[in-house]
Amino acid sequence: MCRAAVFTSSLLLAMAIPFSTTQAEIANLDQTDLPGSSDKQQRTLKLINYLIDKTHYKSVDLDDEFSEIVLDAYIEQLDPSKSFFIQKDIEQFLQIKYQIDDYIARGTLRPMFTIFGIYRTRVEQRVEFALQRLNQPFDFTLDESYELDREEVSWPSSREELDDLWRRRVKNDILVLRLADKDQDEILETLTRRYTHIARRTRQFTSEDVFQTFVNAYVGSIEPHTSYFSPRASENFRINMRLSLEGIGAVLQTDNEYTLVRRIVPGGPADMDGNLAPEDRIVGVGQGNDEIVDVIGWRLDDVVELIRGPKSSVVRLEVMPESAGLEGETKTIDIVRDEIKLEEQAARKKILEIETASKSSKIGLIELPSFYVDFEGMHSGDPDFKSTTRDVKKLLEEFEEEGIDGLVVDLRGNGGGALTEAIKLTGLFIRQGPVVQVQDSGGEVQVDRDPDPEIIYDGPLTVMVDHYSASASEIFAGAIQDYRRGLIVGEPTFGKGTVQNLTSLNRFARNEGDLGQLKVTIAQFFRVNGDSTQFRGVVPDVTWTTTDEDPEVGERSFDNAIPWKQIQRADFEEFAIEPDNHIINLVRQQHLKRIETDPDFNYFKKVSDLNNERREIKSITLNESDRRALRKKQDMERLQLENEKRQRKGEKTFADAKALDDFDQAERRRESNDRETDAYVYESARILSDYIHYSKLENSNLNGIAKSTQIEETQNN
Repeated sequence: MCRAAVFTSSLLLAMAIPFSTTQAEIANLDQTDLPGSSDKQQRTLKLINYLIDKTHYKSVDLDDEFSEIVLDAYIEQLDPSKSFFIQKDIEQFLQIKYQIDDYIARGTLRPMFTIFGIYRTRVEQRVEFALQRLNQPFDFTLDESYELDREEVSWPSSREELDDLWRRRVKNDILVLRLADKDQDEILETLTRRYTHIARRTRQFTSEDVFQTFVNAYVGSIEPHTSYFSPRASENFRINMRLSLEGIGAVLQTDNEYTLVRRIVPGGPADMDGNLAPEDRIVGVGQGNDEIVDVIGWRLDDVVELIRGPKSSVVRLEVMPESAGLEGETKTIDIVRDEIKLEEQAARKKILEIETASKSSKIGLIELPSFYVDFEGMHSGDPDFKSTTRDVKKLLEEFEEEGIDGLVVDLRGNGGGALTEAIKLTGLFIRQGPVVQVQDSGGEVQVDRDPDPEIIYDGPLTVMVDHYSASASEIFAGAIQDYRRGLIVGEPTFGKGTVQNLTSLNRFARNEGDLGQLKVTIAQFFRVNGDSTQFRGVVPDVTWTTTDEDPEVGERSFDNAIPWKQIQRADFEEFAIEPDNHIINLVRQQHLKRIETDPDFNYFKKVSDLNNERREIKSITLNESDRRALRKKQDMERLQLENEKRQRKGEKTFADAKALDDFDQAERRRESNDRETDAYVYESARILSDYIHYSKLENSNLNGIAKSTQIEETQNN
């Protein structure tokens, strides 16, 4: 009996229903290389389950309810776009939905490998259909559409419905390339490679890959930051560390069949180039002048392998910008691979001369892309080792000599880094006291403190944050807000308020060979006021009303994220210069009044509204003339908004969308290289200037009242 039949039989016994159709389909294919589980993997699964139970911060009962969640997650990991399985498959899988917990506890993996075998069969069937349909004619004048976002749709009810879905998918893929002015031969060649690679990619899944997929469905169902790295994934991680992050400097993730740019690493080649942005989708990768390879549908590690390469070499990325929505034109970006430059991650300063209706101010700006520290230099006793706190302290001392009226610290896009630096940095602005509280899985709370009573800067302060400010950034911003030490301005932060520990499983089974690594969430951060930074993040005192409200960004985008909660407030004294709610309201009013007529903020708001509208589009027309009209309309909307802003600023306008695109590429590169201060920074400085002004007025009024009271009391005596 072939291996596939053995696996299918084991699943049949669990399901206790006829499964002859699927069994026959598998038996009729060459399945001799179907991955199978090993005894070592079974023991590894039991070890992982034990460590999760003993060390994870979140207590989860491995019961029938959780079992169903894990099965759903595994199916979703295999077929996130609901494009391969049909409803009958899902119904059969669900017969074991209450047994997954028992399988995990016993280390049983055969049913999971059988489901993968069925998935691989379905993939091959779909690819065969797509290749056949690709060579048949399509009518692009018909009024029909294709669902781009299939997250909320039902599974196809039948083979016929799945055929129709794939017919529309192939038609859409052809139409996208027609709109990109590809000829018929190019279209057939590109899509033949794309579909063939989907089947090849699935056939290349090893036993290790299937095991990692299932284990991550299990541990990821607990909460999103717990994950398992197979031996291969662990080795790739170690290689990346040894290569000092040589590549483009971008954090990538899989989004259905696309490779999504989640974050740009400060100081990296992509950051310095300025043309790649978070939420862009990479659809093709090329080396130097070589042809760009279509990577839609590729595994993430395969895409990363293509992007990674020798220092100083050129990688070409075909990118679908986030602003294009779920379907749109692509652009090609050339990026020179390099190491992440620490000097580009380092804190840097600038002085802004600010004019508002109330006053003129000299505002210092510190840009802080990450919380960094040279651990090796620190431990070796290097007196000049670099760290966030040491660098910022020097900049503050320089500002002191230059006589600034206030300080803005820009943490936008700062995804965190060394927790110790967040604590020490806070200490430059407050007297000694608690900065962050950490609660472990047993409920024990540790308070991390700034022990140094010295304050380097005690003047007016504003901290800028956005959706991508996370972890250590949130600890610093939260402490500044809780101590009422300064104003927080921008967007609600990411909401990453948990602590992870990466453990080698080899420590627990020395004679088993390489078992991989397990990253487990072991604790949660809390602010000194008792609020968690988890989920909600830090909510600014002044929030921009002109930025995207993307529900897919941050901890709030995860269904199973650890929720926000409170613990007991730490013992701390608020700072002497504290933002008064009355003054903050006055500052907000001035800010809103100012941006009503500001050309940049008007532009930001309209672009945000357009992006939010496009984000709501779930399907796209397959009528070519309608599609071209839609694309032209979107280009005209973008062009009109840009020209409207430029007219109001007295700048040169653009004749057409192509001229704007060409300028965008050059301008983004120039702005990135020059680090030109943007409109949000200037407005944050104006907000701080207003705050300084109103605080002085308030103090003058209070002093006046005090003097009047003193005179009155003297006269009465």
